Amino acid sequence: MDRKWWTLIAVCVATFMLLLDITVVNVALPDIQDDLNASFAELQWVVDAYALMLATLMLTAGSLADLLGRRLVFAIGLGLFTVASLLCGLAPSAVALDLFRGAQGIGGAVMFSTALALLAQEFHGPERGTALGIWGATIGGAVAIGPLVGGVLTEGIGWEWIFFVNVPIGIAAIALTLSKVRESRDPDARGIDWGGAVTWSGALFLFVFALIRGNDEGWGSTVIVCCLGGSLGLLIMFFGFELRQERPMLDLSLFRKPSFAGASFVAFALSASMFAMFLYLTLYLQNILGFSPLETGVRFLPLTVLSFVVAPISGRLSERVPVRGLLGGGLLLVGIGLALMGGLTAESKWTALLAGFVIAGAGIGMINPALASTAIGVVPPARSGMASGINNTFRQVGIATGVAALGAIFQHRVQTKVVELLSSTPVAGRGHAIADMVGNGETAQAISSSPPSARGVVADAARQAFISGLNEILVIGAILAFVGAGVGFLLVRRRDFVALPAAAEPAPAGA
Repeated sequence: MDRKWWTLIAVCVATFMLLLDITVVNVALPDIQDDLNASFAELQWVVDAYALMLATLMLTAGSLADLLGRRLVFAIGLGLFTVASLLCGLAPSAVALDLFRGAQGIGGAVMFSTALALLAQEFHGPERGTALGIWGATIGGAVAIGPLVGGVLTEGIGWEWIFFVNVPIGIAAIALTLSKVRESRDPDARGIDWGGAVTWSGALFLFVFALIRGNDEGWGSTVIVCCLGGSLGLLIMFFGFELRQERPMLDLSLFRKPSFAGASFVAFALSASMFAMFLYLTLYLQNILGFSPLETGVRFLPLTVLSFVVAPISGRLSERVPVRGLLGGGLLLVGIGLALMGGLTAESKWTALLAGFVIAGAGIGMINPALASTAIGVVPPARSGMASGINNTFRQVGIATGVAALGAIFQHRVQTKVVELLSSTPVAGRGHAIADMVGNGETAQAISSSPPSARGVVADAARQAFISGLNEILVIGAILAFVGAGVGFLLVRRRDFVALPAAAEPAPAGA
């Protein structure tokens, strides 16, 4: 087989692994929480540690690959991801799992940042379109089957195996990469933008930490105020570094084009609204409705499979339909889907989510191909790698901040509702203590620590409070999606797309 096809296989295997670990973990979270006695904040970090490392290091990893060699850095990323996966499965505590998930995210950032560059060096002309199509189908497939795979592994042999399964696959991918993939570098590479990397990473970490710890520490506490102030200060320093760099990590000049800025916001809004919501929907399906991990994965299939089916249709439509219609229309469907999922009651069955799953799944499928083509279609070909990296970074920032922000709102609402529901019961005096336990994911402890005669009341209050909190963040997610839809409609314009030479790939249709 020709070397370029071996390269495609190596890239697709690595991409499948790292994206599967974004979706596969969700259905295992309740089991992880029970097994490791994790608090609600620690459960959020299982998702956020991974997304945060992807968001903060993807652009830096791309620069490192240009300097040291893309094959070498890609193989190192695979190795780190594989070792971190093993450690995640062996984690003795929730804190250890969060740390190892962060290490997984670092490996994932290294792999993801070099994937397109490895394909671009081997494929040209029509074959590049074929290779990118296969790579895109790999991404869609990982998202589509992730919840089901997570359910099968978690229920069949234990949540640890959602991580252990990466080990043999990772070892095989490393061997394939070192034996079949050609090495390449950027001859014009000039080193790493360390100032930008440190300030960007620090700003995001402090912001997400403040959102996750805000309810427990108090929003006016010294810790939270310092974290938010430090995040803002580091972000200002980051912009200062980038404006002075000859080859910045994040080229701010790209945002002068409204279409690029619009595509970046659409990427953020989609992740912060829909993908961040998977954590809370999973907890609802398992902890409130009592479904097993596998049953939960099956119930997510209408959303994930429909997004996979609609994506290639959207890709073909982009040649005839304005891209702003696909981006804005897709987020509009996501917003409608989230709104339809709301209004849950204590008597609701999982089918109350079904219409929202179907509509939101169609919206996700509409957005993804158009988003990728817009991000790289409005910049010169020489800057397409930077543009793609920025867009992927905004996706991960959306997940990290969305999980944290929605979690802060959800936790506050749950605690407030528990106190309200217990105010006229025999355990009213312990209302705040019970609310804190429920808000931190310790519902079982809250029930068992209550007098036997009041346990039913506490359990009912916890259930109603959870549903109330979920309804509230579903509304907020829908509003964010609607705002993103408006931005997509307004900013993405046909005239911003770059006209490529006849010999190159045709630019996607704009809006």
